[in-house]
Amino acid sequence: MNYRHAFHAGNHTEVFKHAALILILEHLAKKPQGFVVLDTHAGLGAYDLLSEPAQKTLEYEAGAAKVFGQALPSAPAYPALLADMNPLGLIRYPGSPEIARRLLRSQDRLIACELHPADVEVLRVRYGHDPQVGVHHRDGYEAIGAFTPPPERRGLVFIDPPYEKTDEAATLARAMANGLKKWPTGIFLAWYPIKDRLIADSLADAVVSTPFPKTLRAEFQIRPRNDQTLTGGGIVVCNAPWRLDEALTALGQDLSRLLGDGSASCRVDWLTPS
Repeated sequence: MNYRHAFHAGNHTEVFKHAALILILEHLAKKPQGFVVLDTHAGLGAYDLLSEPAQKTLEYEAGAAKVFGQALPSAPAYPALLADMNPLGLIRYPGSPEIARRLLRSQDRLIACELHPADVEVLRVRYGHDPQVGVHHRDGYEAIGAFTPPPERRGLVFIDPPYEKTDEAATLARAMANGLKKWPTGIFLAWYPIKDRLIADSLADAVVSTPFPKTLRAEFQIRPRNDQTLTGGGIVVCNAPWRLDEALTALGQDLSRLLGDGSASCRVDWLTPS
């Protein structure tokens, strides 16, 4: 599949993925030492929900629009961030760089990488004068090797590719394995879509066979898989923070209530021992 974020901004997979991202960033912020976020496929940074791509799909109506203005006890910072960006109603949706930037403290920084030439120019306009953000026009997988380990020795690599290529999951798994060799204590979070089980199973097999250290898997589906439409998304988190499994289980329960029609489901398990 080709997951271009401008068409899918704010959909149900984005809600789960970005709320999970916030939970990890909040964990990193518990210690006073600075941390770095490496966003390998940064996209535009933020998205106009009134734009042609977003209006063509209206996917946010079944996602962020149902969370906007509602209580989310498992991840209250997520709807709070949406509200802060949209004081007059939901018209903008934050991508992962914008979420990370808003949660950085003065001692933290963001590295945003994007290969698409038009998208990286948008990022440069948005963050070009921000001393805490570095924007790089480069391949995100190559960036993992280039920017790890960071001087801070604490942080997160966030990998959210468009899955344009048939071997994307294998490429992602290799990049994560190489990154973990260079930065064995870093947190690595990778997202994948659930349409059929091909991508999810390929990524899980790679994690188990390598094997990766302490890797958590979490999947949220708004409806049962049908092998034809995007029914959900999953994440794998290497070096998952303590009790993240419990937090993601609670998140899945909250989102099932807000987004589901009774058929939503959440699965959280360990691919490698905790």
